[in-house]
Amino acid sequence: MTAPALEVVEYTDPLCPWAWGSEPVFRRLRLELAGRARWRRAYAILFDTDDDPAPDPEAEALWYSRYVAEVAAHTGAPRTERLDRVARSSWPSALAARAAELQGPTVAERVLRRLRESVFVLGRPADTEQRVLACLRAVPGLDLDRLRADARSDFVLASVRSDRAEARAPLPEAMDPEDATGPHPGRAKELDDGFRYALPTLLLRGPLGYRVVPGWRPHSACAEAVRAVGGTLDAAPELPSADAALELHRSLTEPELALLTTPGTPPEQGLRLDTAGGPLWLHPDEAAGHPALTGSAAG
Repeated sequence: MTAPALEVVEYTDPLCPWAWGSEPVFRRLRLELAGRARWRRAYAILFDTDDDPAPDPEAEALWYSRYVAEVAAHTGAPRTERLDRVARSSWPSALAARAAELQGPTVAERVLRRLRESVFVLGRPADTEQRVLACLRAVPGLDLDRLRADARSDFVLASVRSDRAEARAPLPEAMDPEDATGPHPGRAKELDDGFRYALPTLLLRGPLGYRVVPGWRPHSACAEAVRAVGGTLDAAPELPSADAALELHRSLTEPELALLTTPGTPPEQGLRLDTAGGPLWLHPDEAAGHPALTGSAAG
């Protein structure tokens, strides 16, 4: 079987609010590219180990809660009313997300989604190994003991270190993007020792070259980039019912209902979880062990 000619690299972080808000667009794009592209995630490490600790963690958490609320106002993503704290490190969640990929794409998607929800639904970021394991304890299909061992492995550590380095070598187009307007135009983030891609950023490579799609962008911008590099997508994919989409994705937001289902009505079988930024629907199997309902993500 011939490998797809299109490659998509998604520079992201499990704990990034703009990446969380971009999930509906990226899920729709993956649906339209099914079988036509290789999609790879690169974990850029938003909260690094060498970041200076906040002098007043409680004040920082209040400030960051307001920032997340501002982001959610643009993206329509669910959000917690108040964060327990700003994440101390992205490394534990990034290592877990990469380790989950070794258990297959279905488990990997469920794990990454739960890690994102740890911040934006629970308000308790999965930023330590203990918090990661508590958050993921009841993810359907996940072998948690294997994930713990794999996340500690030299292979997974080297892989995420490579992601981090790759994200800190942005292409020139990311330094001053075209159409750099809107609430998150996607200019590369300046750091003490250089730059990294804004999160999220898509890098598309195809037969006709490459395109960078940085920051908070509409679906139309992503689709245009696919066509510009010679990729093809299903512009009118058959959309499932809300219940079928929930069976596939295990959790859905209102923006995802609009982009991923027909006719966009809430699922009948899902459990609705209300947040300060709108509802989240959980599949019954997902809800059975979800820390938002069991309180198991503390630590």
